[in-house]
Amino acid sequence: MPDASSQKPAAQQVHHELRTAENSAGHVLPKLKAMREKNPHITLLDVGAGSGTISVTFAKAIPDGHVTAVDLNPGILPRAQAIADESGVTNITFQQADAYKLPFPDATFDITYCHQMLTHLKAPWDALAEMLRVTKPGGLVAAREGDLETECSWPELAGVQKFHAFAAAMIKFSGGSPNGGRQLLSWALKAGAPRDKITVSFGTWWYDTPEEKKAWAQGIIDNINGSRLRGAGLKMGLVTEADLEEMVNDWNEWAGRDDASLAMMHGEILIER
Repeated sequence: MPDASSQKPAAQQVHHELRTAENSAGHVLPKLKAMREKNPHITLLDVGAGSGTISVTFAKAIPDGHVTAVDLNPGILPRAQAIADESGVTNITFQQADAYKLPFPDATFDITYCHQMLTHLKAPWDALAEMLRVTKPGGLVAAREGDLETECSWPELAGVQKFHAFAAAMIKFSGGSPNGGRQLLSWALKAGAPRDKITVSFGTWWYDTPEEKKAWAQGIIDNINGSRLRGAGLKMGLVTEADLEEMVNDWNEWAGRDDASLAMMHGEILIER
């Protein structure tokens, strides 16, 4: 594994690293605080943690506890470790793991959490079942997923709208669910969670400051220009070169406008074990 201190975020990761427990797990934090008051040595598992910004802020919230953060992609883990090191957080460990087959015994963690991970899976209920398995009785399983079909932006630039449709089509093509946020309850039930143990809520992300808009737009532009997304979209006939150029131009315009903003609804669930 490369030296974590040398890791810098790829441009397309920058907008992901705006995520914290405060802005992406607000439905979890009150429960976490209450559990910590009873047991300061809480253990928390973050599944599909990516570059770990949410994981690190969870670790700060439980200084006497411990966070384990896992991701299927081992290449992102050095960046996650670098973020922890830069933040001075030591009560956290990172490792590679598959959400469908978590490498932990039954009833290992007090809280198991995921964010923007289930929507990319072909069988998200199976991943939720695994999260339930590794969570202790009396513990908590939590998830938060976006819903692309609720995304709204101003001004309504054609290239921005085309990108929203393109992104949703790509998620569907890979077997995921672009409107996963609204399906969390049904997925939890399919995973075997009793209905009376599930709490449903909805939250919102929005971007309106110059810094947020620049990070969000640049991440999207880099994805559009990247060979993987670009090549797949062209090969499948979902976009043309002219569409992609229009997307880049309009995202640049959106990021530079004072009156621009964007928001998306997110589904949230808490499952009591």
